[in-house]
Amino acid sequence: MKARRVLTFMLLMLLAAGLVRGQETADAPDAPANRFGAVEAFWFPEAACESGIGWERIIFDWAEHQPGGPDDWNIWNVQDAWLEDARACGREVVAVVKHTPDWATDGTPGIGVPRGLDLPIDNPENVWAAFMRRAAEYYAPRGVSRFIIWNEPDIPAGTYGYEFEGDVNDYARLLAVAYQAARLGNSDAEIIIAGTTYWHDVNVGRRLYLDRLLETLTALPDAADNGYFFDALALHIYFRTDTVYDITRAATDLLARYNLPGKQIWIAETNASPNLDPLWPVTRPQYQITLAQQADFLVQAAALGLAAGADRMAAYKFFDWSLDPGAESFALIRVDRSYRPGFYAWQMLTKWLSDEQSAALARTEPADLVLLRMADGRAGLVAWARTAESVRLSVRPDGGGEADASVMDVYGNIMSVPLGDDGSLPLLLGGASCNRRDGCAVGGSPVLLFAPTGTNLHVTLHTTQGAIPLQFTEEMQFDGGE
Repeated sequence: MKARRVLTFMLLMLLAAGLVRGQETADAPDAPANRFGAVEAFWFPEAACESGIGWERIIFDWAEHQPGGPDDWNIWNVQDAWLEDARACGREVVAVVKHTPDWATDGTPGIGVPRGLDLPIDNPENVWAAFMRRAAEYYAPRGVSRFIIWNEPDIPAGTYGYEFEGDVNDYARLLAVAYQAARLGNSDAEIIIAGTTYWHDVNVGRRLYLDRLLETLTALPDAADNGYFFDALALHIYFRTDTVYDITRAATDLLARYNLPGKQIWIAETNASPNLDPLWPVTRPQYQITLAQQADFLVQAAALGLAAGADRMAAYKFFDWSLDPGAESFALIRVDRSYRPGFYAWQMLTKWLSDEQSAALARTEPADLVLLRMADGRAGLVAWARTAESVRLSVRPDGGGEADASVMDVYGNIMSVPLGDDGSLPLLLGGASCNRRDGCAVGGSPVLLFAPTGTNLHVTLHTTQGAIPLQFTEEMQFDGGE
């Protein structure tokens, strides 16, 4: 399903009428248990099950699958045992396919454009088509039907992380061939546009790669008959909380501009790596992030992603299975298998936010608030301060669930908050940790509130100028909880 916009409306009007639930649809047999996932959880399958994530991303390296030629088929770089472990735990595996074998390109091995890409997909000289068809067919009975095509093609040559040698037209062709070939191997196969970085374009004043790509795809003569050659697009968003909403909404707006309804948006990588972890210190000039801030960022990113219309989100990454001391570490679980606080925050999300039906954002200068309605009718709120100043809120539940509302921290710990004389719950949002270089990159620690089925939440912001009933500007609705 794709998030859909609903007209702007006032919070009090919205709550008086009740949040409109999305049309309920049956989940596909291979749909994840929830939208929250992680990158490369297979290294630590017991912890992956414990975390409750609904999906994971694994690299399917073409050059390792077929190192010597098109007749090779090496399955050991993606072991069946990994896929079996995931399925046993109800976790979907999503493939990210990249790396051109040296025999398959006239360009640079690994990053070169595949040879024969402009040939018909049933021509054996179109080696990329042959591989994608075989991969889709082979992995379908093993539970893999979704393929992300390459990684960060928006990074230009000469820049760290450069992964694709072709231009936007070459990448559009890569997608088109993958889409058609994969569906010959598995009629249910889905193709996802590679995760893009956004900032490699914005920082140099260049039009977004995704914008240029969608323009190219929609102009192809056979695009409309082939679903425009993709089912979802992926985003990679790091470190700054506010950018999660802004970048996701930019993608939502692009899909609307090119009239592409029904396409999903995935935040396929997100995190704020904690360089101030006492057990794994990392020296870097920007983004001084503590363990607590990593956990806070993950919850803020999830809430803002939902409010902006993201259909799935994945933490990058799950487990640091191999890392040199002092190297940048993003993982929820360290090399020594000890859990960071971020693990428990992500686990909390898989439990409490996995079945939301709608999400709406109120962005104010001092605080961000995301209002949720869950599949069973429960109401939820995620709120945090955006600056170093603490923020006072009051939340008045109605509908009979006032006494049963639960207030918790980012780890799911219940906090005791007695009702005020007016029947409202007073909430204090602690201020963010800010500095001159980064500003307030990560907001203050979020507070979450969940109220029983049938309860509505009326939220007021208290400032030195007085009490302000909050307005939620937009509601994103989701079908079937995925």
